[in-house]
Amino acid sequence: MARKKPAKPTDSDPYTPRVRRLRRLFSDAKVDALLVTNPRDVHYLTGFRGDDSYVLVGRRKPVVISDFRFQEELEAIAGRVRVVIRKGAMVPTVAALVKASNPGTIGLQAEYLTIAGRKVLAKALGARNLRDTIGLVSRLRIVKDDAELKIIRRAIHIQQDALSATLATIKPGQTEEAVCARLEYEMKCRGASEPSFPSIVAAQANGSLPHAVPGKTKLRAGRPLLIDWGARVDGYCSDLTRTFSLGSMSRKIAEIYDIVLEAQLAAIAAVRPGAGTRAVDAVARDIITNAGYGDCYGHGLGHGVGLDVHEEPGLNTRTDTELRPGMLITVEPGIYLPGVGGVRIEDDVLVTQRGHKVLSNFPKDRASMVL
Repeated sequence: MARKKPAKPTDSDPYTPRVRRLRRLFSDAKVDALLVTNPRDVHYLTGFRGDDSYVLVGRRKPVVISDFRFQEELEAIAGRVRVVIRKGAMVPTVAALVKASNPGTIGLQAEYLTIAGRKVLAKALGARNLRDTIGLVSRLRIVKDDAELKIIRRAIHIQQDALSATLATIKPGQTEEAVCARLEYEMKCRGASEPSFPSIVAAQANGSLPHAVPGKTKLRAGRPLLIDWGARVDGYCSDLTRTFSLGSMSRKIAEIYDIVLEAQLAAIAAVRPGAGTRAVDAVARDIITNAGYGDCYGHGLGHGVGLDVHEEPGLNTRTDTELRPGMLITVEPGIYLPGVGGVRIEDDVLVTQRGHKVLSNFPKDRASMVL
């Protein structure tokens, strides 16, 4: 008899197919069930985003263990999960649940469960019934399904519109903090729950700090302004960077801008299924190095983005992952000159069946960066 094809995720229920794919990993991991303790993974598998909640995925319906605060909220997903509202502490509740259902060997998310929590579980269930695992859910999350991409596209649209609205208000004399506050306000007004990460607004020489924190530094005419921002929508993140100049761009900033843009466009062109992340990183890195600025570019080319703003795969010199359709990555080379400023250009790029698609479309030609 022919095997049935796995159900394709839909906007209404992308979660059941994700749980099925997770179960297929149990055999190789030598587990019968997985206790999911990472909140982002709980969201990915169930759609539930409450605090202090775990999900036990076995061969039967997933069990969400939460508390009274989320009882009403969990009623919305009760059709596809079993809900257990705990009265006491989490670990004893999990131990009692496991004993009652006897699911076999329980996989633990070793990178998220605390040592203290593991000790309590081992004491209650027996160490031989527990097995540490790493990356089972992230192995699924590395490839985005259609439901995820729909949300991320909306997040990108929101953040781009918010920046356009903010740029219309920018003028010399404003502080980085003021610009940051306006940008995050504009994102929330358009439907973002929060920024994907603390927004980076770096004026003047502060742009040489890759992760600058907005402060009292004021915007000045003829000086650079680096903005790295993102919107979180329905739990998912977007992440872009643009580098502007208030008025004419200085000769040095213009020089490194052109180099960074060339490096970014070349790296994006190299994104395709089967390409290695280290090789894509090298495309941009070689251009910047050959231009004489290799020592001024000290971070990786990019990273995956999804429920976390930094996910697998990493595009850098240390790791090498083969790109596959559905992976969503950032491509963000930069050059940083202490005392002068920095240039970074970042877009969100989807790996497609035949190549890639840049999901962001905010202008990045040098002429458009002059405000």
